[in-house]
Amino acid sequence: MLGRARDVQAAAAATFLLSVAIAAPFAAVWWHADASVWPYALASTLCEVVYVVALAYAYRVGEVSFVYPLTRGIAPVLALGVAVAFLGHGATAAEVAGVLLVAVGVMLVRGPGGSRDVRALLLVTTIAASIAAYTLVDRAGIQRAGALTYFVLVLAGPCLVYPPLVGWTAIKRELGWTVGVASIANLGSFALGLLALRRGAAAPVLAVRSSSIVFATLLAGRVLSERVSRGRLAGSLLVFAGVALLAL
Repeated sequence: MLGRARDVQAAAAATFLLSVAIAAPFAAVWWHADASVWPYALASTLCEVVYVVALAYAYRVGEVSFVYPLTRGIAPVLALGVAVAFLGHGATAAEVAGVLLVAVGVMLVRGPGGSRDVRALLLVTTIAASIAAYTLVDRAGIQRAGALTYFVLVLAGPCLVYPPLVGWTAIKRELGWTVGVASIANLGSFALGLLALRRGAAAPVLAVRSSSIVFATLLAGRVLSERVSRGRLAGSLLVFAGVALLAL
């Protein structure tokens, strides 16, 4: 299973690199960036680097069906908390219910043996915090640059960090049509997410992007042969329901 987890990391790194390589020529032609974008782009890049490093390590010490639902479920909650505490956002009843559902789902995903996963849980919290942070930063940054321009500016840093963590040989081994399709999908989803942030609040956008939680949990059992218990699957469903309420 560890070997498959490393293959997933290599495929993710290849997807990052190819996405930026595809976007770069178009960004150069339609370059649009105000001078004020640089602090936001740099801050987002640093958050993305933390995300990439922590995620690569988390997949080595924890299962995808544990790491993915928790990071994608906790991140919108953290973004909402920052919005409430510092941005004057008033939490609605649906958002409070969503937070409670995510909390219950997190406990189910963690499972009865969760006390032994302290290191993985710390990594999950770090990843979730970095996701929430770069989303909040991007909410302001995307107002100052075009989507493709901002995409290249933000992901240039992770593209320098990810390959040494995974290894060029492993990345080259994963290159193929499936990674090509994934790269285009990654570019499209990231650009659409940035455009959504230009018009909407961070927490709902994060919640919508977290809709892949259940699919990732199911695929972890199928593709990576992880033992996805009924409790973990139920927890993933609750986390998804919670982020759906946050999206509303």
